[in-house]
Parts: sequence; C-alpha cells; structure tokens
Amino acid sequence: MNKDIAGTTVDVNEEGYLTDMSQWNDSIAAAIATEEGIPSLTDKHREVLQYLRQKQSAGEALTIRSLGKSGVVTTKELYDLFPGGPLKKSSKIAGIPKPVGCI
Repeated sequence: MNKDIAGTTVDVNEEGYLTDMSQWNDSIAAAIATEEGIPSLTDKHREVLQYLRQKQSAGEALTIRSLGKSGVVTTKELYDLFPGGPLKKSSKIAGIPKPVGCI
C-alpha cells in the first residue's frame, strides 16, 4: 500500500512500516517521528536510527535488551528518546520492519 510521507510516495504495510528500506531518508524519518509524537530528531535519535538500520541490514534480531547493551544508547535513554514503545517507534522511524518481539 502507498502512503505520502514528506512529499514522497513510499510503500508501507498495514501498520505504517516502510516495506522498502531503500525509500527511507532523513525527511521521511522526521515526518514519521512527528506522527509518532516526537517533534524533532536529535543527533542521539539519529544515532539510534542508523544503528537499527545497520543491524537490520545485517539480518540481526533487534531487541530492547540488545540495543541497551550496544553502547549506542542505554535502555533508559531508549525509553526517553522513544516513549511509549521504544523499539517499535524507533524501528518505524528508521524505516525498517517491526521487530518480531513487538506487539
């Protein structure tokens, strides 16, 4: 299904996650963040998003625990940066599929 985000038509699934990682860019990330209640992305947000994209590209499973142990961000910081479902929200903003463990 198609959705217009930041002036670009992208492919998304029924939950709004991008289905093609290559369609993602910084403007799309900022627009999705706003939709998710995060008014602006800081450098720390962007660092987490890039980390998630790298891990997804490598085929690694993503969990809050593994992200908290990554050295990129602590679990508490992750919850502060992406309140109300940190891995689910950060994955959506990063333009990657929803992690398997997320409801």
